[in-house]
Amino acid sequence: MITLDNIQKTYSIGESSVHALRGVSLSIEQGEFIAIMGASGSGKSTLMHILGLLDTPDSGDYFLSGRNVNSLKEDELAALRNHVAGFVFQQFHLLKRMSLVDNVRLPHIYSGEEGDFREEAIERLRLVGLEDRADHRPNQLSGGQQQRVAIARALIRNPMIIFADEPTGNLDTKNSSEIMNILKRLHGEGKTIIMVTHEDTIAAYADRIITMSDGRIVSDERKAGRTDRQLFREEPVNPSTHIPLWRNGRFSGFVLQAVQSILSNKVRSFLSVLGILVGVASVIAMLALGAGAQVSMEESLQSMGSNLLSVRGGSASVRGAAQGAGAVTRFTFNDVEGIAATTSLVKRASGIVRGSAQIVYGGNNWSTSLDGVGFEYGEMRAAIPTIGRWFTEQELKKREKVAVVGLTVAKELFGSSVSPVGKTIKINRINFTVIGVAPAKGFSGPRDGDDVVMIPLTTAMYRVLGKDYFDGIYVESVSPAMIEQTKDAVERIIRKQHRLGDGDDSFSIRDMTEIKQMLSSTTQTMSLLLGAIAAISLVVGGIGIMNIMLVSVTERTKEIGLRKAIGARKSDIMLQFIVESVGMTLSGGLFGIVAGITVAWGLSVFAGWAVQTSMFAIVLATGFSMLIGLSFGLWPAKKAADLKPVEALRYE
Repeated sequence: MITLDNIQKTYSIGESSVHALRGVSLSIEQGEFIAIMGASGSGKSTLMHILGLLDTPDSGDYFLSGRNVNSLKEDELAALRNHVAGFVFQQFHLLKRMSLVDNVRLPHIYSGEEGDFREEAIERLRLVGLEDRADHRPNQLSGGQQQRVAIARALIRNPMIIFADEPTGNLDTKNSSEIMNILKRLHGEGKTIIMVTHEDTIAAYADRIITMSDGRIVSDERKAGRTDRQLFREEPVNPSTHIPLWRNGRFSGFVLQAVQSILSNKVRSFLSVLGILVGVASVIAMLALGAGAQVSMEESLQSMGSNLLSVRGGSASVRGAAQGAGAVTRFTFNDVEGIAATTSLVKRASGIVRGSAQIVYGGNNWSTSLDGVGFEYGEMRAAIPTIGRWFTEQELKKREKVAVVGLTVAKELFGSSVSPVGKTIKINRINFTVIGVAPAKGFSGPRDGDDVVMIPLTTAMYRVLGKDYFDGIYVESVSPAMIEQTKDAVERIIRKQHRLGDGDDSFSIRDMTEIKQMLSSTTQTMSLLLGAIAAISLVVGGIGIMNIMLVSVTERTKEIGLRKAIGARKSDIMLQFIVESVGMTLSGGLFGIVAGITVAWGLSVFAGWAVQTSMFAIVLATGFSMLIGLSFGLWPAKKAADLKPVEALRYE
């Protein structure tokens, strides 16, 4: 069944070399019970590791049932170990965070066969007398019981060969006898047993004793009367090295073990998850704050009106020479009528005059801005009152003394319990009737857009401010696409009306959409900046995850060696650690979503900031956290997957 031909194995320790095996040749038949003995450093453990496919020779040939295993790749060796070999180690190598039944059926995760194999695992525990402890943890058992569990695990795949490396090294005489009786019984049932020991009393259970010294076989003795045994299967199978992720509950098994691993180090896992939690919460809160600022800005911009041009008298100069104050263009009704007549480009036009006013109601008085506006102004600037009404064209023509007050003025004069509509106020000692309260505008730079009183344009010009010209004109284009053409047309009309040359700049035309675009761009930039700053904390959290996973790889080196010994491929080990890494970041992400939404709500309620939590922010933060977990988990996972089985098992 097994043939070794001139096997050589040398280890490098620092600058020196250790010749562990020197030309070992050996044949092992099916059904034998072999004890390999020798002093420490004789090469017996190295020979066991090569026979068990845990290590590869430097030279020589190893044939298993006629197949040269030296030519097999790492994953092929792993699959062969899972189907052919069962291992019983001196240190037991049971996973403390798993129940006994889960420890026993662990090799089936890597087998590719369907089923959960719980019943088979309990049956193997029954063979070693521990079926009543199936759901206990290894730390609840004695050393002898743990070794029996290890034997049950070795039997779960019905292997051709059982490799026992010092199976009684950590046990007392009574437990040693029990373990050896189990191995003897298995041998009687047809199993091939290859055992390493340094005790003559333990070696006496074997039918064949091989003694090694300095990497060579110095004696090979068979007991008289040995009979050949029949195995359950004569030839090893050729297992597939590719097993689908979802087959045999592999992925769900990895997820369950990841949860167990995370929970086994609660404080450390919590601190790792906390970094991701803070990062995700920051991203969501900052994006919510940015989105809220965007919405608030859009509402503020909406109050400016849409597709607007603002025409103002500018600093007067002609061909670079400054002009006197009288050279500034003064707009009149003719200008508004001429602009409004351009119906193919202009939807509405309205003049405006501005001044200051002292407002008095009862014992309250307030100094505020006074705007005299046209009828069209209400819709153009989204100033139609939410309480009361806007003045009519008839009131504009008759120069009626009616007023629409802003929210700040209403609050200062009337408080919060009295409705201003219908009340009489004095504006610069002239009685006016309040007919409406303008909608909220908020602040536009340093100016409070709600600290204003609006009255009919003609009333302001001829009854209050004494002006015969407009301070400016608002022009609404028929569409955003026509704004530039409208701007050129308005400029031509004004120059024609006032007989201005092309070099005269005694007026200016500002495109309100440019202001909107500038403010929107600024808000978007701030949102991205806030999100980027928050994302940095996610990256920092990811680095923390990577550090923890690297520590975990070091701490669990022997576990990795065990998994590889029972058939785990490189991809299985990588997937195990990636699932743990992504699991921690995803957990942090889910808690971070709740924290981020809570923080955003707190900023809205207690700080009064405008926030708006979006599904995009939640998906982005969660997806980014998973990507962080995947990215920063790859290196530790690869480091774990690249460990050699024998080196991992020997790790101290």
